[in-house]
Amino acid sequence: MTKIVKVKTGAKLEQLSSYSRIVMVDNWISVSNTAGRNPQTKEIPEDLREQTLQVFETIENALKAVGSGLEDVISTRVFIQTPGDTPAVMEIFGEKFRGVDPTTTVTCPPLGSSVYKVEIEVSAYRGASKAEIEYIDTSL
Repeated sequence: MTKIVKVKTGAKLEQLSSYSRIVMVDNWISVSNTAGRNPQTKEIPEDLREQTLQVFETIENALKAVGSGLEDVISTRVFIQTPGDTPAVMEIFGEKFRGVDPTTTVTCPPLGSSVYKVEIEVSAYRGASKAEIEYIDTSL
């Protein structure tokens, strides 16, 4: 029997818009697009680095709730409000995903609010970090 787990983080929009931060079907995990608002204080840091780190903290806490973590992430989508912020955001992204190497899409569309500098959405497979990994380099 398939098991579905839905995780809420207390974000106002989760209730208002009727969505979950995570929906996990068996070991497949989808994490909703996550902005830098602290779920407890409801505050959004103005600093780009702090906001990006808050995005990751929210995602990491949600993944932890279902027995997973960033090491199980297989795919990401990164949305950056200002194109000039891309190098700084992706440097932090690299710090968080070094050795995980998920597929990644980076784009700079308008975000849902002008206070958001970055939003990240991830897909994960619980236990992926323990799987045998084969790297293939097609540039050779």
